Amino acid sequence: MTIRVLLADDQTLVRAAFAMLVESARDMEVVGQAGTGREAVELVRGARPDLVVMDIRMPDLDGIEATRLIAADDDLAGVRVLVLTTYDTDENIVEALRAGASGFLVKDTRPAELLDAIRTVAAGEALLSPGPTARLIERFLRSPSAPVTGGPECLSDREREVLTLLARGLNNTEIGEALGLSPLTAKTHVSRIMGKLRARDRAQLVIVAYESGLVTPGTI
Repeated sequence: MTIRVLLADDQTLVRAAFAMLVESARDMEVVGQAGTGREAVELVRGARPDLVVMDIRMPDLDGIEATRLIAADDDLAGVRVLVLTTYDTDENIVEALRAGASGFLVKDTRPAELLDAIRTVAAGEALLSPGPTARLIERFLRSPSAPVTGGPECLSDREREVLTLLARGLNNTEIGEALGLSPLTAKTHVSRIMGKLRARDRAQLVIVAYESGLVTPGTI
């Protein structure tokens, strides 16, 4: 199955480099390139890619607002967004995750890691490195002005355990090992949690876990 990728970055050379890399993978193809956030949204609506590699800082409409528009469009429910940033401590990453991004990656990552990231996010997983994510949450979600997007009150005790581990950066296999479950059972729990909390993907579940206080900064 070919992963259809759209690239959004205001630097032509960066887009060209990413395009060459993506096209070099047998399971991927580039279906569009955008130089602004607004152009990215328009191209996504036309091309319907599986995934958008989105730079945060772009002219006309930044990557966060472009991500928000994509995530809010019911017709684009299957489109995932992987945001790129220069530094993993960029405060805009939290806003990008709130807006609906499925993960983030620093621009100086190795080529193979970018391809793996695309595969991970396209498969419906969140790409959230525990270290950087913990630092970001501690710096920006502790603020009293941080909006609470939902709470885990409607979850069972087991689902709360799964959500806690997910928020700490564990994948389905690791969650299963920690709780004595099969990876498939862990995945089923995650899917049910997403349904109950009306979350778009695992990245939004992480935000909910921290903002609701289920997981607190500094516990990772």
